[in-house]
Amino acid sequence: MAAANPDSARPHNTRAIMAFLREHAPFSSMDDTHLAHFAEHATLRFYADGDEVLSPEDGTVKRFYVVKQGRIRGERHNEKEGRTDTTFEISLGECFPLAALIGERPTRTLHRAAGDTFCLSIEQDAFVTLFSESEPFRDFCLRGVSSLLDQVNRHIQSSAMASIGSNTTLDTPLERYALRNPIVCTPDLPVRKAVARMHENSVGSIVITDNTRHPIGIFTLRDLRTMIAEEEAPLDTPISQVMTPQPCCLPAHADAFEAAMLMAEHHFAHLCVVDDEHHLIGVVSERDLFSLQRVDLVNLARTIGTATHLRTLVSLRTDVSRLVDTMLAHGADSGQVVKIITTLNDVTVRRVLELNIKKQDPGIPFTWLTFGSEGRQEQTLLTDQDNGILFQTPEGMTEDQVREKLLPFAQTVNQELAECGFTLCKGNIMASNPKLCLSDREWDDWFIRFIDASTPQNLVYSSIFLDMRAVFGPTEPLEALLDTVLTRIRKNALFQKMLAGNAFQRKPPLTMFRNFRYMSDGDKHALDLKRQGLAPFVESVRVFALANGVHTANTLERMDALARKGIFDPKDANAWKEGYSLIQAIRMRSHQELLNRGEELTNFINPDDLNPLDRRILRESFRQAQRLQQKLELTYQL
Repeated sequence: MAAANPDSARPHNTRAIMAFLREHAPFSSMDDTHLAHFAEHATLRFYADGDEVLSPEDGTVKRFYVVKQGRIRGERHNEKEGRTDTTFEISLGECFPLAALIGERPTRTLHRAAGDTFCLSIEQDAFVTLFSESEPFRDFCLRGVSSLLDQVNRHIQSSAMASIGSNTTLDTPLERYALRNPIVCTPDLPVRKAVARMHENSVGSIVITDNTRHPIGIFTLRDLRTMIAEEEAPLDTPISQVMTPQPCCLPAHADAFEAAMLMAEHHFAHLCVVDDEHHLIGVVSERDLFSLQRVDLVNLARTIGTATHLRTLVSLRTDVSRLVDTMLAHGADSGQVVKIITTLNDVTVRRVLELNIKKQDPGIPFTWLTFGSEGRQEQTLLTDQDNGILFQTPEGMTEDQVREKLLPFAQTVNQELAECGFTLCKGNIMASNPKLCLSDREWDDWFIRFIDASTPQNLVYSSIFLDMRAVFGPTEPLEALLDTVLTRIRKNALFQKMLAGNAFQRKPPLTMFRNFRYMSDGDKHALDLKRQGLAPFVESVRVFALANGVHTANTLERMDALARKGIFDPKDANAWKEGYSLIQAIRMRSHQELLNRGEELTNFINPDDLNPLDRRILRESFRQAQRLQQKLELTYQL
């Protein structure tokens, strides 16, 4: 293809078409040469309201279309229900029919004009030229909205990268980081000789293996310092007596993010890399993982987890937002970042509990529960408290007597968490509320009433209490409770339908004309990315997960589990995961920008402040939420 002339030498119509295309993805990422090729081969076509643009009866598709004005509606006949369903809508700057063109087949959907509509179209030959010569165009044709997600993540990453600069990414497989031929020893080797071996090789750890090279323990310089300072054992002791048994292991194909999360959660600095037969092949340290400690997730988590005063925890909270920027620069996506934030929140909550147990131990074992977004591991920097207590009543005590001991303790913890930045829950969904400090029997009774009496209030509660997780204390009581609750929900079709009906009311903010539907209260041009954007995904997926026995509470993990069970089509699940992640990414970037300007965090955005790509991404993501709700509607006959 010959190079196009500069803009000034092109016909006015060609320049106008190129200017239009530059405002919309994927054309906004394409070279001017390729845009000019499109413009010079384009025809502008008009369709009146209701006109057929493409039909399955037309045979193999020969043209590629871009909507320049108006909308195109996709229609399919539902033979089972005897009606015609609208399966999608295509609006300004969007193109069709990609799958049919690439597959060289007829379209499977009738494309009809919704209102007076103009489309730019090119013949198949021009399309093939662009497909073969323009990488951004080819990537979009093959991957659709996934390629847009890449653009958003790259934009977020590049803005964060400006502050630190690094090529390290969290998606890198551990085999790239792992120290090969790690220093190992047998369980009977004396500590003195093991430390000498570490010193000779200038390493901070030694792995203890059995005779099949399976790792059975690890010993680090930190362990040595503790052993000497606390006079635990003489240096001639066999290392098996002082090693940390059952060291944490990950397969070589696991990535740096997974390793970082494990290190942060458990406060250790080394992990073993193993092959499929669990043979040791390497060791990764936090120093290896994050070049020169520029990403200090593990260090920050350890500092929080070992803080000795509340004021230290309060001061460390400011480091979390700085870390989010750093993680984004290292390639973490929105799903990873919310897990990072939740992990650090968990570590903070546990440390506040541990410090208070040292000061005023209530003397009763308990499990600290967290609900809602923290229960789903989906917290952002804007968060409040949703927590409770589960206890098993000791012999000789009543439940009220246990509560009498636990409630003052919980009151202090809730107040100190508020000082750390976890605002007090306006609805009093907190452990200091006697109604949420319950025995395992009382929690079970509470859920029986909750499920059997599907009142409007109980359905509101479902969005909080059915996403629960233990962050402190024994987990077995909660696991037993959840097993019982999930079994009860699976057998209760009426509760499922009521839950689905409640989720169906949480509409994505799109009008029938693909415009944004703004909040009815507050700013007339504001969208609430949490309530209007994420909640339709979260609440719809929760219904399917509970109805099909999926234990995990995380929305993305629920979608994966439902796809594995055959409840969701894998392609649909991927589209819904991407839509959810895109909204979360834009929300997270908004939070970072507000922090940088020293403004109060909010989930509201004005779409007029977004660039054309982000506005299009929001529309596409909201449309995916609508598709998910359509599945909910059909499944439960709403």
